[in-house]
Amino acid sequence: MVGPPRGMHVPMNDRVPGSDLPKTPVFVERALSALQHFLHVEAISGIVLLAAAAAALLWANSPFAHSYHEVWNLQVPLRFGAFAFERPLHFWINDGLMTIFFLVVGLEIRSEIHDGALSRFDQAILPVLAAVGGVVVPALIYLSFNAAPARGQGWAIPTATDIAFAVGVLALLGKSIPGNVRVFLLALAIIDDVIAVIIIAAFYTSRLDPYGFAVAALGVLLALGFQRMGLGSAFAYILPAFIVWAGFLLAGVHPTLAGVVLGLITPVRSDSRGIIPPVTRVEQAMHPWVAYAIMPLFALANAGVGFASSELSGGAQFVTLGVALALCAGKPVGVVGATWLAVRSGWCRLAPGVSWGAVCLIGLLAGIGFTMSIFIAMLAFTDEKLLDAAKLGVLLGSLISVTLGLGWGAEYAQRLRKQTEH
Repeated sequence: MVGPPRGMHVPMNDRVPGSDLPKTPVFVERALSALQHFLHVEAISGIVLLAAAAAALLWANSPFAHSYHEVWNLQVPLRFGAFAFERPLHFWINDGLMTIFFLVVGLEIRSEIHDGALSRFDQAILPVLAAVGGVVVPALIYLSFNAAPARGQGWAIPTATDIAFAVGVLALLGKSIPGNVRVFLLALAIIDDVIAVIIIAAFYTSRLDPYGFAVAALGVLLALGFQRMGLGSAFAYILPAFIVWAGFLLAGVHPTLAGVVLGLITPVRSDSRGIIPPVTRVEQAMHPWVAYAIMPLFALANAGVGFASSELSGGAQFVTLGVALALCAGKPVGVVGATWLAVRSGWCRLAPGVSWGAVCLIGLLAGIGFTMSIFIAMLAFTDEKLLDAAKLGVLLGSLISVTLGLGWGAEYAQRLRKQTEH
């Protein structure tokens, strides 16, 4: 779900990395090179993420399955003098480290609003509409199987796209896939992130404590004050970041959203000419850590569903069916349908190199909803049986989407190669 760092965006009608480029300004060449590097990181991290998920499944279904849960339930204390805050390792991964994941999400949104896919209405409207379609249709499919209130809480689980997996699959299809197809997918994923953040804040927040918001506001003001003073060291912002995180935790809002807030207030302009802006610098520094460490660790800690102990009864089977079907069918129908309506109505047009076959490929890849889908599932369900059923649905739906995406993508890529040869 992590999008391209600041300076990596290329408009949807630009030429792509690897093609024959005329003489271009230095900053354009750097942007294209950075985009190539980003795609390379995401493609490899998708493989690492898959390996972590597979390891979790093997561990949870091995003779050592009991140790899987024991490890993540291990109590880890945080101490400051006489103050002690003790939580399971699982909490520190899902509510602590994932804050850094959401920080990168906030940074990418900030960058794209300033000068990227979300900076111009005419450029952003098509992926925005496609993303909205990819949220509404899966949610409706899920609710059609799970109208009961207890199960209906999971309606948002199949609405998210895992960008690492999606880009990883796209990379496997080779360089014959036009660059604008990749850009469309990246823009769609960025907007997906925005929608997911809004959904988490609006629908998966329990009690609200004004005192907690006051503490979070204090942390934000402290961070802005440090920016005003010109403090450039990342270490200086650990304290305000922790205050915002703790404030959100006290307020009843999921603390990981503190990362989004901090990302959105990160400066997008540099005070010195020629210096990389803070939003770019932080994002480029954090992106490999998120892609190669935090997301795989999250997968290892959360993807371990024990098939022998999972009881798909009492309605749990409908959660699995609803999530899986919403991902592998609802996502492509929503994305392709919304895109077709937008183009057909004359509001938008497809970028050069983006055919309807490419839109179908993007829709299929959008059904890979691993990291954020599991994250939302853990917010939606406290019942372990329903949570395991939802995770199983995410794994099945994503696996089917990968298979369909690779199958259609290989056919589409071969067709493009034949057109090039002729």
